[in-house]
Amino acid sequence: MREAIVIEELCKYYNGFLALDNLSLKIAEDDDVGLLGPNGAGKTTTIKILCGLISPSSGRAYIYGADVVEEREKALSHVGAIIETPEFYPYLTPEEVLSYLGRLRGMSGRTLEDAITEALERVKLRGWAKVKIGKFSRGMKQRLAIAQALLHNPPILILDEPALGLDPRGMVEVREMLKEVRERRTVFYASHILSEITQVCDKVAIINRGRLLAYDSIDNLRKKFESKLKIEVEMIRPPSARQLRQIGRLDDVARVERVGNKVLIEFEGDREASAKLMEEIRRMGHQLVSFRTVGITLEDVYLKLVEETI
Repeated sequence: MREAIVIEELCKYYNGFLALDNLSLKIAEDDDVGLLGPNGAGKTTTIKILCGLISPSSGRAYIYGADVVEEREKALSHVGAIIETPEFYPYLTPEEVLSYLGRLRGMSGRTLEDAITEALERVKLRGWAKVKIGKFSRGMKQRLAIAQALLHNPPILILDEPALGLDPRGMVEVREMLKEVRERRTVFYASHILSEITQVCDKVAIINRGRLLAYDSIDNLRKKFESKLKIEVEMIRPPSARQLRQIGRLDDVARVERVGNKVLIEFEGDREASAKLMEEIRRMGHQLVSFRTVGITLEDVYLKLVEETI
């Protein structure tokens, strides 16, 4: 499959501080990849290099084979982007902003008019096309930012924390829009919000301190780190500390934790052993509401990898 984005051994220093440490990544055409990491991991630095806003200290980055430093205009012709917190002149309307940005990209006439109408329709701002942006909420500005990224119908979307600063409703709106527009596009989505990544992207690249820790599909990452069975037990009454220790001493129990009325157990036995465990817990006098196995989450993988680098 054709590669949309290629990052080769990128390094970036800021006054002696190493923000990117030999970062390499290849993103195939039409893949949806989340760039996941804590604040300060190097996500925005990576995005800014790809979008030609800063130059790497060493290494290369390509968009459809075009070097983002040496062939910036050619590379960025394929890209629609949102970087950090977008802002617009408050005295302009969405139509005026998109018209200006479209002309910068060489669009004009009926082609530009149709593109503006389509972009505003897709982000549900058509009724606000002639309203000054100074009257917009934070969420509406974020929608307009998505509209400008889609204006020239780019095959690649590069998004840096597009839901940053939004209330829960705004986050849901942005997420639903991105799920609609990602079809037939490559999406590179930087965030530290795991729920956003899992609902928009199929693959994830986890970075910390500028280094790539893992890059794979979310399902594969879960499988790689699922060394122990996790069992969630819900009880009518939560166990005491003494009872929790008793459960922890049962066969094949590696770790036990109480969360409200539930007990989370890391278990090293097979399915027959887990059935025996359930009977043992009942014999201890606990009334069970539910007893089920739960898979490892992306959050578990993320925390384990990040903790290992600290």
